[in-house]
Amino acid sequence: MKNIPEVKLGLIAVSRDCFPIALSEKRRAAIAAAYKGGDLYECPVTVENEQDMLRAVADVKEKACNALVVFLGNFGPETPETLIAKNFDGPCMFVSAAEGDGDLINGRGDAYCGMLNCSYNLGMRHLSAYIPEYPVGTADDIAKMIAQFVPIARAVIGVRNLKIITFGPRPQDFFACNAPIKGLYEIGVEIEENSELDLLVSYKEHTNDPRIPGVCAEMRAEMGEGRFYENLLERMAQFELTLLDWAENHKGSRKYVAFADKCWPAFPSQFGFEPCYVNSRLAARGIPVACEVDIYGALSEYIGACVSGDAVTLLDINNSVPASMWEKEIRGKFDYALTDTFMGFHCGNTPSCKMCADRAVKYQLIQHRLLEPQDSEPDFTRGTLEGDIAAGDITFYRLQCDSEGNLRSYIAQGEVLPVKTGSFGGIGVFAIHEMGRFYRHVLIQKRYPHHGAVAFGHYGKALFEVFKFLGVQDIAWNQPKSLPYPTENPWN
Repeated sequence: MKNIPEVKLGLIAVSRDCFPIALSEKRRAAIAAAYKGGDLYECPVTVENEQDMLRAVADVKEKACNALVVFLGNFGPETPETLIAKNFDGPCMFVSAAEGDGDLINGRGDAYCGMLNCSYNLGMRHLSAYIPEYPVGTADDIAKMIAQFVPIARAVIGVRNLKIITFGPRPQDFFACNAPIKGLYEIGVEIEENSELDLLVSYKEHTNDPRIPGVCAEMRAEMGEGRFYENLLERMAQFELTLLDWAENHKGSRKYVAFADKCWPAFPSQFGFEPCYVNSRLAARGIPVACEVDIYGALSEYIGACVSGDAVTLLDINNSVPASMWEKEIRGKFDYALTDTFMGFHCGNTPSCKMCADRAVKYQLIQHRLLEPQDSEPDFTRGTLEGDIAAGDITFYRLQCDSEGNLRSYIAQGEVLPVKTGSFGGIGVFAIHEMGRFYRHVLIQKRYPHHGAVAFGHYGKALFEVFKFLGVQDIAWNQPKSLPYPTENPWN
């Protein structure tokens, strides 16, 4: 996935000048030796004062580090250590050393105490930093914390270097996809809004692009014989190249791109196909293309791609599971009540690598009803990637800006069940414990839109930390029955 950052970590040790500097340096070296997770640069400058801080930051920048681990090997100098975060242009994690060297006279570092002052000073300076749940540990402990920090850092770096490119206004009566863009600027995301006509003009300019046959060959290989429309491939390949070229030519000062495109009602008749399959292919490459100009859906997808390092999707929280299906396929086989289940659906934007083997490029049934003669064979409403979504762990989540301009989010872990849906589109039977209560007291109560991002795995812990780092105050989750929601009726 080339559209997400590569994290290069720097490790800076700090030392309060009334403690032995050798204590921090020895403990720093032990962390560097213990960490096996990838590229970790051990900065040779130990920070005792502000001049050291400047030299250390300059050193890690010169080594192209884009994320930092600031290590309190002893109590630490609270001003210089927090100024590291202020002067370094990238996410910082602060951790501290546990005692355990055997000598509690000259070998005691008091970093447990120093971490409190560090946190206080970060707050005084309004600096964001990642502090693990228990930020005190041995070299092995901290090596594990660093590994957990990497996907968080990757997401923060990605967001700060992201441009979301849109085409067209939100569809009529899809107010749920409208949200103030103020929240984007608050977390460092740029946005470029364009007309559908701009996209159509660029698409036509790609007619007979010499790269089209190569993309068609890729599509054939991906889908397999009999699972696509041969006479549709060139149109879809032309559109894929249009989006990729637009991303490259319009990212400007940014490194990464996501799209939020208008896909109906005018798109299929004017372009000659539905864009869903192409959108799925870009999502598999780390370039989310959110349906229905869902800007915050695109942002959510991109964050999930950075955290997971894998393909993601955007789905409607769509329909309830029939009681008969639950009785036959779920009850007694899986530990979920009927209200824990629902179907996640979209027309066909989920990457093929996350779908069952019977997936195929088909046509959009709803759009065919609306836009083409009922007794005709589908034509320009073809282009969706349909089939059941493969069973496995998932995280359903979203970052949203409400109508007052406040950022809020939700996260819920669950799974896609190995249950055939018997329906159309890209669809799956999702199960999340206490989904019914979560649906009412988070999704409805807090007025979230119908779109949710899906990461394929359990990534709630990392997503929670990313949202905290970005300054999101309201992070909701599916609470157990023992923990009622504020709006939940206690006599229910």
